[in-house]
Amino acid sequence: MRSDKQRALKLRLSGRSYNEISGLLRIPKSTLSGWFTGLHLSQNARDRIQKRVYSGALLGLIKRNKNQTHLAVQRMRNTRSQSRAEIQHLNPEALKFIGVALYWAEGYKRPQIRGGRELTYHAVSLTNSDPFLVMLFIKFLRGVCKVPNEKITASVRLYEHMNEGTVTKFWQKVTSIPRENFGKLYYGISKSSQGKRPFTRLPYGTIQIRVNDTILFHKIMGWIEGVANQAGIV
Repeated sequence: MRSDKQRALKLRLSGRSYNEISGLLRIPKSTLSGWFTGLHLSQNARDRIQKRVYSGALLGLIKRNKNQTHLAVQRMRNTRSQSRAEIQHLNPEALKFIGVALYWAEGYKRPQIRGGRELTYHAVSLTNSDPFLVMLFIKFLRGVCKVPNEKITASVRLYEHMNEGTVTKFWQKVTSIPRENFGKLYYGISKSSQGKRPFTRLPYGTIQIRVNDTILFHKIMGWIEGVANQAGIV
């Protein structure tokens, strides 16, 4: 019997796989298949081969998943990059519509009722945790609504794990609102989250941007109605 065949049979009986034997002896798997026809293996050898087959399949699956994840991330980055390039310039009219949409979605719009009657006083108020959204809304107030900086005020809601100084500095940097225009910080849990939302979702709490201007409130509400009318909603 050929010495390489003997070595191959010995390796197979010890529980080596076709791939292992082919790699060690440089023998084609087709040749090994012919040599091993009718060969009876011990339970230990069969268990080792099965374990290796399972491990190889698992490693292959992990590798495919990693590759798919990499491709998905790359597609995401390419899509975002292409979409970002489509936004070339925000003129005042575009900023106006963006600000109106933001207030329509996130701003305080319900009339204030006291003693069963609607008050004639209304403030412009928007609360959010997204710093980019907040910056865009303030840009709308300053650039489109012509609100002077001293009329824009802010208040921040914190959570137990947060540092007041760090949070205040963060929102001051985001908004460029003077420190004296920040109201008293307060701690609280929203009724909607009931303390179940992970604190990492809101690392700097939420900020309320407020302008005490009834005329501006009604102007923004009028813009919202105008957009709804032109869109055929009302």
